[in-house]
This record gives sequence, C-alpha cells and structure tokens, in this order.
Amino acid sequence: MAGKLFVRRRDGRIEVRLNEFGRSVAREAFRNVVAAEHDPTHEWHVSLTSPIDPSLDSDNPISMLTRQNETATNAELAALTIDEDFLTQNEAWIWLTTLQIALRSTAQAKGLLSDEQLAASEPEVLDYIRTLQQFLFQLADCL
Repeated sequence: MAGKLFVRRRDGRIEVRLNEFGRSVAREAFRNVVAAEHDPTHEWHVSLTSPIDPSLDSDNPISMLTRQNETATNAELAALTIDEDFLTQNEAWIWLTTLQIALRSTAQAKGLLSDEQLAASEPEVLDYIRTLQQFLFQLADCL
C-alpha cells in the first residue's frame, strides 16, 4: 500500500486508493465494530459500551445509548461503503470515526495500553494496528 491511500478530489470527494488487502483490513474493522455493538460476548463489546468518564453527566445511560446507536449506524454505513472508489466528506468522517473505534477497541481488548506492551505484541496484531494507524493518519490528512 505505497503512496497516498486517500486523496481529496477537486470536486470534494475523497478517492479511496486501497488495494484489496487494505480494503479487507478496513472491512474486518468495520464488521468487528458492528458485531461488537450487537454481540455482548464480542471481545470489543466492553470497550464500546463502557463509560468514557463515569463522573460526567454525558455518560448517563441515555447518553450512552445515544452514543452506541450512533456508533452502530456509522459502522454499518462504513461497511456499506467499503467497496466505493469515492467517498463524500460525511462518509470519509464516518470511516475515520469507525477506524478510530476499531483501533481503540483492538488496543483495549489486547491489553496494549503502553508502548512497551505494543512493542511486545504478536506481529500480526502489531501489523494490524499499524495498518489502522496508517489509514487514520492519511484519511485525517484529507479531511
């Protein structure tokens, strides 16, 4: 996946230049976020449903339900647009937020809460995390 993975076009759309491997990584991330929202036994479920800060009013059950619904809806839309060659600004933001959730959930589920733990992780996990980070950096650069 050399070169730019996401390019802003003159018409405002974001061109997706992911090869099939890149799309498969994003597809897996999107599917896992959707699955974690609906399956309480999924390893990512806890990271998606836990309060951000229990002392804040925004983490009351009503706010948490709203956040969960938005996450599920965004992840479902990201999954639906995975094979598109061009994304709108809104779709690109949805990809960005869903990939962020996937990265955070992976780190939390694997117990990678420090640089040392990340460096000691399995090569496949490290590659997956670095791939998600690359997607995030390049997509954010377009937005």
